[in-house]
Amino acid sequence: MEAPGDNRSVRAYCSDRFGIPLPPGHRFPVSKSARLCERVLQACPEVQVVEAPAASDGELALVHTPAYVHDASHGLLSAPAQRAIGLPWSPAMVERARRSVGATICAAREALHKGVAVQLAGGTHHAHADRGAGFCMFNDTAVAARLMQAEAHRVQRSLLRVLVIDLDVHQGDGTATIFDDDPTVFTLSIHGERNFPVHKASSDLDIELPDGCADDHYLQALDSALQTVWNRLASAPPQLAFYLAGADPHEGDRLGRLKLTFDGLAERDRRVFDALRDRGIAVAVSMAGGYGTDIDATVSVHLRTVMEASRSATLWRHGRDSMKQSAA
Repeated sequence: MEAPGDNRSVRAYCSDRFGIPLPPGHRFPVSKSARLCERVLQACPEVQVVEAPAASDGELALVHTPAYVHDASHGLLSAPAQRAIGLPWSPAMVERARRSVGATICAAREALHKGVAVQLAGGTHHAHADRGAGFCMFNDTAVAARLMQAEAHRVQRSLLRVLVIDLDVHQGDGTATIFDDDPTVFTLSIHGERNFPVHKASSDLDIELPDGCADDHYLQALDSALQTVWNRLASAPPQLAFYLAGADPHEGDRLGRLKLTFDGLAERDRRVFDALRDRGIAVAVSMAGGYGTDIDATVSVHLRTVMEASRSATLWRHGRDSMKQSAA
């Protein structure tokens, strides 16, 4: 997958080789990431696909309590705690969860270096500091954000401000709770009002959408929300964004309840990438949720997200090349 000296437009980090055993009929689309990786390799020659390492205990402990990391890793969670995650425990499940966090860490580092990077899974935003939920064991976005802040302080003695743009159809309650009252991380969540979780947390900005919301309404809400974010962060702009590009707002999603089309979701992605690039904010994008009746339709939504990320990465590179030429 990776070649020495590879200079393709964008890197995409994966963990799809690490599958998890699930009972027949389980709602979690375990094959989605592997199918997406195959489609990216076939359709996007400009994208360099790289297998991610597993996150360490120390990295996970930047966000999660040591007791939770230990018990989750060794199959010691109580039966109710494991049921809340919604996936049967296995060593393979732990490995996949750690690799997913590792992929987001790698994507964040790469984004800070080149402007844009991709994680082909991730978006496990229902995981809290001391518990998991909603198919999420560890919170990849939160861990990567904290690690990037620690590295920026250690290397540059600077404060890295972070923006989370969560456009999964479900509210990112775990991420919101982890960063509650933290002025260095701004959390935006645009989600279905009547969808999971039943009891919502408080993000810095929450936009709740009605069932059946379609392209026009959604894109208007997105534009308004982003403008609010820029206004509120004008005096302290972020340097890094995490974009959770859920496929579950799609009209064919079993759990989504919204009615966005393929084109509407691609336009959503384009607007987010363009807004961040225009402001010089690096972005690590993760695929987040997607539970389509037709899994290939979900994969197609994610593939277009990867294509939009690649497009934005190319524009980032051209912009930097132009700046270098002007300086010379």
